[in-house]
Amino acid sequence: MTDKTTHAPLAVTCGDPAGIGLEIFRTAQKEIGTEIPMVLFADQRHLPRDVPITLFQPNTAPPPADHIWLHHIDFAQPAHPGRPDPRNAAGVIAAIEQAVRLTQAGQMAGLCTAPIHKAILQDGAGFQFPGHTEFLAHLCDVEQVVMMLTCPALSVVPLTIHIPISDVAQAITKEVFHSTAHIMHEALRHDFGIAEPRISVAGLNPHASEGGKIGREDIDQITPWVAELQNAGLAITGPHSADTLFHPKARAGYDAALCMYHDQALIPIKTLDFSGGVNVTLGLPIVRTSPDHGTAFDIAGKGLADASSMLQAISCADRMIRARQNAN
Repeated sequence: MTDKTTHAPLAVTCGDPAGIGLEIFRTAQKEIGTEIPMVLFADQRHLPRDVPITLFQPNTAPPPADHIWLHHIDFAQPAHPGRPDPRNAAGVIAAIEQAVRLTQAGQMAGLCTAPIHKAILQDGAGFQFPGHTEFLAHLCDVEQVVMMLTCPALSVVPLTIHIPISDVAQAITKEVFHSTAHIMHEALRHDFGIAEPRISVAGLNPHASEGGKIGREDIDQITPWVAELQNAGLAITGPHSADTLFHPKARAGYDAALCMYHDQALIPIKTLDFSGGVNVTLGLPIVRTSPDHGTAFDIAGKGLADASSMLQAISCADRMIRARQNAN
């Protein structure tokens, strides 16, 4: 295992500075201490004045635990909790871009991103991407990436994400199904250290179509696609009835579930671990994690933000970095 005092640190981006990102980072940092070296990409003016700051320089040892190790980003305006300012959108984007660039260059070991607000970025900087995940794929020049939500009890991948339920069946194609399963398989091996990953597929229709009585998609499409992946060497099963896929005994039989649509994946994981889930982007050349929640402008600056997901996102990124090091 690499010496924690000398290997590249983890980049943590500030997200929208009017949200809870900076609060939860500071809370997580206090708990982690120097165990995981981290560099915050943010504007120094947005940080508490009583917190010691050490500006990041490459190939240097981390500062003391009470310091924030900072890569300074110039934002246009001050940050006021709960009052997002579109004029700061360019700074939010710059923090992500610079963190990715330094990670690609090897100065950062991986990336953990605090929440952004897409509408603010669109209004203030003409942001053209559906969200963080797609923007990171663009920056890393990757055609397809996969969103996985993970917690100690469950890992899930939604095959389709932010589309109406009426569009789901048409959006599920053989090409997308196969490529997503392969990305999951490789990521579970290289990023999570699982030598022989087991993937369980949730059916699209109730009871996985119940022998054709409730639709034909699971029988005519998903079942043969799963068989093709099995023949290609993947340990994948299904489609399984989604209503019996997430109880403890069922979860013991797989490492990750491939679900057909957003709520089919997110309802079980948020029920099992609402505060501790982590958003992981699979298929990138760099490690990227994020808390599984938004900017929470309504509670920003009030001391109410729960840092559990940020803490888990940082820890998950560190484990993934080390799994990649071991794999290499």
